[in-house]
Amino acid sequence: MGVEIGVGARAKKLRFRRKPRVKVDADVESEINPELARATERIEGEAHSHTVRENLPDEVEPGVTYRDVRVGWLAKLKRVRPRRAPDSGEEC
Repeated sequence: MGVEIGVGARAKKLRFRRKPRVKVDADVESEINPELARATERIEGEAHSHTVRENLPDEVEPGVTYRDVRVGWLAKLKRVRPRRAPDSGEEC
């Protein structure tokens, strides 16, 4: 089981006045029913994100005009099933 969230943007022209500071955090929070929260306490997950750029370098330069820019970002969260102890059927 997993969740994917993606977003894309494009621009004919793009110029930065100064070098941007970019930070990506992948914190997982949700507001759910307390009973459901207790039932899912032991669910583990793996999160990954990926960015795709077209006509835009990883490090942009202030004052440079970039043309026909496309940027895409995709985040994936995949549920990892808990490990079970050998022969006991119990979760570790």
